[in-house]
Amino acid sequence: MDVKDFDYELPEELIAQDPLEHRDESRLMMLNKTTGEIEHHIFRDIVDRLEPGDCLVINNTKVIPARLYGVREETGAKIEVLLLKRGEDDTWETLVKPGKKCRIGTRISFGEGLLTGEVVGVVEEGNRLIKFTYDGIFEEILDRLGQMPLPPYITHELKDRNRYQTVYARHEGSAAAPTAGLHFTKELLEEIRAKGVDIAEVTLHVGLGTFRPVKVETIEEHHMHSEFYMISAEAAEKINRAKDEGHRVICVGTTSCRTIESAADENGRLKECSGWTEIFIYPGYRFKILDCLITNFHLPQSTLVMLVSALAGKEHVMAAYEEAVKERYRFFSFGDAMFIWE
Repeated sequence: MDVKDFDYELPEELIAQDPLEHRDESRLMMLNKTTGEIEHHIFRDIVDRLEPGDCLVINNTKVIPARLYGVREETGAKIEVLLLKRGEDDTWETLVKPGKKCRIGTRISFGEGLLTGEVVGVVEEGNRLIKFTYDGIFEEILDRLGQMPLPPYITHELKDRNRYQTVYARHEGSAAAPTAGLHFTKELLEEIRAKGVDIAEVTLHVGLGTFRPVKVETIEEHHMHSEFYMISAEAAEKINRAKDEGHRVICVGTTSCRTIESAADENGRLKECSGWTEIFIYPGYRFKILDCLITNFHLPQSTLVMLVSALAGKEHVMAAYEEAVKERYRFFSFGDAMFIWE
């Protein structure tokens, strides 16, 4: 399957640079995955399409202020470090710019020595392993020195870092937000619960691979990055119950989708578990659990457009994206939403 089949033309001005004042006032395109029929709504209208007994699956990961700016101790040259995965003994896998100047042994100072890092290894795709030293609590230092790791297509400064967190963010560990969840308010979630919809919380720590372009010509050759996930016994029970009783499982975001599809057994059942997933969902994939998906509008030729196309069909999805451009929807992380339903 050709990567170029998942391309579309997007005017740059449709890339949302700032979050809306009110989370649930973003626009919502509703796409029927069977017929391809499209409707236009406001996000808070989502409650009208949810039914008692449905299970809404949300990703409660929390974004850490993972972008650090420092200087090389030897030369004073400026260095940007993005924390990706935490290892043992305060060692992190990181993305470093400029990477070529950060060979093994390079020492980087952050916050005038409040935090110091030493490059101790080079791994896949040139990422650096950095061992940090500091006095105090790492999370408090990171909160003081770090910045939110906004995607490269967002050039505006984020005035309130909480706007790049969902209102239900709980477990720290992501280098990017599960952006479909940014549209929910606490009030909207309470309204959904009051309607008799179960809400199951899972955790997947989103990695930077989400934003990496697919560099191969055929999608079958693409290798996904690995991400850590956790599913509690309570969440597994809620999702299993919805399937057993004939109700829908509706994932908020591709991260929630990848979590439950990774963990499901061959019978579409879940149990309490945790692990690493490299699942790559593209057309031809048979979903084990997921029925419907709430998601944002994704980058051209991205693995996320491919996942959405696996659920609703490439022709329906590309037509919906064309309609979204025509109707001037806002795209990507701070943009509008789509509900793929049946």
